[in-house]
Amino acid sequence: MAEKTLEERGRALEDQFFEKENAAKLSAMKGKLDAQQSREDLRKASGMTDDAVLDKLVTLGLKSNTIAALSLVPLIAVAWADGSIQDNERTAILQGAHGKGLEQGTDGYSLLQGWLKTKPSSELMDAWEAYIKTLSASLNEEQNRLLKNQIIGFAKMVAAAAGGILGFGKVSGDEEKILNRIEAAFPH
Repeated sequence: MAEKTLEERGRALEDQFFEKENAAKLSAMKGKLDAQQSREDLRKASGMTDDAVLDKLVTLGLKSNTIAALSLVPLIAVAWADGSIQDNERTAILQGAHGKGLEQGTDGYSLLQGWLKTKPSSELMDAWEAYIKTLSASLNEEQNRLLKNQIIGFAKMVAAAAGGILGFGKVSGDEEKILNRIEAAFPH
């Protein structure tokens, strides 16, 4: 009888082990499926077809309902160039967000608020550059010129917002480096 109990306990322990293994495998499969769904949703929302770029965006936590925030990454990078975001820069970025349809209470706005509070990793700017390069390949010369002028114009506005007389006019060397990096992401 004691042997049967030992055998039963052994089976129960084995079952518990496999239950945990299966739960881990199911969780990994669910994570992979969620990432694939996020990639497909991003593909539809952005028109992007490059899987490597889409995977990078998913890894960074971007979803179809936060893709509009990606267009603000250059502004965030310029604002953080000197190590902190000034109030004038924050205001300029939030105005840009409003212009992109990012309103308080949306996922994209929440993502943006996180970037305004804590400096994002350099991977975010890397992902933005890859996104712009891929997007630019699907645009004609005029569309690229307009997109480039709009993004660089807004980025320069943010850079100028924190310096100079009454908050306008002076762009720091660190901000200038980021502005050059933004410009270099577009085809010449």
